[in-house]
Order: sequence, then structure tokens, then C-alpha cells
Amino acid sequence: MADEHQFIENGLQRAQIDEFFGDELGRAGYGGMDIAKTPMGTQIVLKAEKPGMVIGKGGKNIRKITTELTERFGMEDPQIDVQEVDEPDLNARIVADRLANALERGWYFRKAGHTTIDRIMDAGALGAEIVLSGKVTGARSRVEKFNRGYIKHNGEPAQSVVDEGQGVAVMKLGTIGVTVKIIPPGATLPDDFEIHDDMEIEGVEQADDGESVESLLEGEPDEVPDVSEDSEEVDEEVEVPDEDPAAVIDEEIVEEVIDESDEEPVATGDAVEEPTDDTEDLDEDVAEEAADLVAEMEDDEDEEADN
Repeated sequence: MADEHQFIENGLQRAQIDEFFGDELGRAGYGGMDIAKTPMGTQIVLKAEKPGMVIGKGGKNIRKITTELTERFGMEDPQIDVQEVDEPDLNARIVADRLANALERGWYFRKAGHTTIDRIMDAGALGAEIVLSGKVTGARSRVEKFNRGYIKHNGEPAQSVVDEGQGVAVMKLGTIGVTVKIIPPGATLPDDFEIHDDMEIEGVEQADDGESVESLLEGEPDEVPDVSEDSEEVDEEVEVPDEDPAAVIDEEIVEEVIDESDEEPVATGDAVEEPTDDTEDLDEDVAEEAADLVAEMEDDEDEEADN
């Protein structure tokens, strides 16, 4: 069987066992159970308001329950331990069953709800909520809530801190679902904090009205180490390696090549080279040659006109 199916089977079996105990031990004030598997068998811890009624005369009732668990649910060697509930008014399962019985006996739902939640808060609970859903007073179903104190509805505290119990009241008009949520006294919530009055707090130096931060810092010694002497010693100890003759020869050759190169400098960016004297002389020679050619052409035209 896959792990997912095994989890479903275990949860279904646990719900069926809890329902069986609720039916069998309703009059004894059944307040829930804890199941743990051990090498010796299955350990079941029952919480009840009246442990004597769970055990029965001479242990008759407890033997009957053990036989039923073995035959009906296939448990191997179930070991049942019955514990008495210290404060029944703080057990959500017991309170829900009491309220359902009160509604079945004809109590008005508002009186039953307020009386029950007042008893819960008087027992020391940090908060409580009662929800009645169903045909409370008429043919139409509705939901009635009774709140006191502080209650958590979601998140991890709602599962680990809040004690929740359900009950069912069978009425002539239909069934009424009873849900009770209780935060027991002493519960630790994530948003709780403590204030310690006797804590010793170290004194903080504060500047006077005429003093500034700079004046307070002037009296403090500088903790920056002086490394000037160490640096000088390090410089003296460092030895400069001799120059490689091959590197010196390469440098001389590179310098000669650079000196002998006649390449013109290349302009970079927006810089523009200014015209040199050689370009000016070249322009004058071209102008003189052009003037001579024009004069020769005019002389030739004059000779042709005379002929």
C-alpha cells in the first residue's frame, strides 16, 4: 500500500474509533483520546470526566471496549489507560456535548450559549467561541456565534494551541451542530511578550547641551596602529632583482625602431592638424604654374588671330 493510502486509512480508522468512544462513553463525559503504537501493542489514552463509568464494575466495561476494538477495528493487543479530566469546563469536547444535551432538553439557545461560555471564561480560559449552526428556532437554518476573550482562527496556533470539539443536538426540526473552541489558560501564543521590571540596564553616556559629538570623540585615543616604521623596514628589506640583459636589448631595439619611423601622427577625436610650411610652398608653386599656362594659352590665341 502506498504511503498516501496508508495515511488515509489511519485517519479513517482514528475517526471511526473516536466516534465509537463518543457513542459508548457519552454518559461518562468522554473528552477525547490519544493513540500511539508501541512494540507491545497499541496504547490508547482515554480522557473522561467520570473514569469510574468508563471502567465499569469490576472492569466489565473496559473489557468490553477492548474486545470491540480487537474484533471491529483489527487492533493488536490494545492497551487502554483512562485519565480523569482536571477541569471539564476547559475541555472543548465535554463542553460541546453538555451544550448539545442542554439544547435537547429544551434550553433556549441564547441562554444555553451565554451560560456555557461564561462558565468557560470563569474556569480561566484566555478565550472561547461557540458556534451553533442549524435550525435553531425555526424552519430556516442559520448560524449563531458567542465569543469571549481572545481566539485564533488560522495559522499554526489555531491547530496547536486552540482546543476544538464538536457535538450534535438532535431536535424535532432537525439537527444542530455545536462547535466549541477554547484557548486554555497558560497557553503560549506567538505574539506574547514579557516586561521585566528588575532588569539591569547599562548606562549610556549622553552629551550635555554645550557638548557635541566631536568634542566627546576628541578625548578617546585613536586605536589605529602606526605602521610607518614597519613599512620602512619592509622597503629596506626588499631587494630589487637584476635586470635581464635580454629585456634591455629588446628595449633598445624598440626605441630605435620608434625613432626611425617616419609615420605621421594620427589625429584622434576632434583634434585637427594645422597646415605646415611645406604645404604652403606647394600651393604657391601650383599657383605660379597655373598662371604660366594661362599666359601661354593667351599668346597662342593672339598668334592664331594674327594669321
